Amino acid sequence: MKNSEQQKSSTKSWSRWVPLAIFGVLIAAIAFSGAYKVLSVEALVGNYEQLQSYISDNFLLAIALYALIYITAVALSFPAAWVLTIAGGIFFGWWLAGFTTIFAASIGASILFWIASSSLGAHLRESAGGFVQKLRAGMQEDAISYMLFLRLVPAFPFTLVNIVPAILGVPFRIFFWTTLAGIAPGTFAYSYAGEGLASLVQAQSRAFADCMAANGTDCGISLAPSDLITTELLIAFSVLGLVSLLPIVIKRLRANKVAS
Repeated sequence: MKNSEQQKSSTKSWSRWVPLAIFGVLIAAIAFSGAYKVLSVEALVGNYEQLQSYISDNFLLAIALYALIYITAVALSFPAAWVLTIAGGIFFGWWLAGFTTIFAASIGASILFWIASSSLGAHLRESAGGFVQKLRAGMQEDAISYMLFLRLVPAFPFTLVNIVPAILGVPFRIFFWTTLAGIAPGTFAYSYAGEGLASLVQAQSRAFADCMAANGTDCGISLAPSDLITTELLIAFSVLGLVSLLPIVIKRLRANKVAS
């Protein structure tokens, strides 16, 4: 009986690492195959005409494929979210691309959250020291405010914000809805920027095609994140992040007042 329980415990211990192992294999396969290169500005500009034609003929299927690609990219932590969001705005319009992206990104983030929670999270929570336990307690106590702050402020890497809450034991329901709400402003901003860049991308696509047809040696593409990320946009996101922290500040002030 004892051996049977030990065997079950050992099997359970190993099984929790399976999602992380699959995650690693998929990332390695995509990295070595070079498939990630399709999620780039160069690919967007170079294939603009073909993509536009396909989407016009298969609009609903194209939306579904866009969502699936976005879910996969976020779940596997490929740094192509801004390119995909811009592409969505260009091809589908800012409002449809915005809503589709918000839900797709949230689903992809949830997959990564689940992987981190079931593999790394359980192991680290079992072996964590006092500092991590205090951090975990604080995060869980004000999970909503912290999560909204981390989502709204653009200074924090999206992938990191998917993993750390899982390790610190943030409930999934809070993680999911704060992700939906927190990424909405940035997503709509980038989708709107993408819709506004449609004519620029189309012009660059034609210029690139003409350059390649003429056997040009310097057929460059100049669209970059800096074309979209303005000082005003960063300030707006930072203010939203600070507002999300107000409940924590108010709670601390009330606690200090009661203590005194």
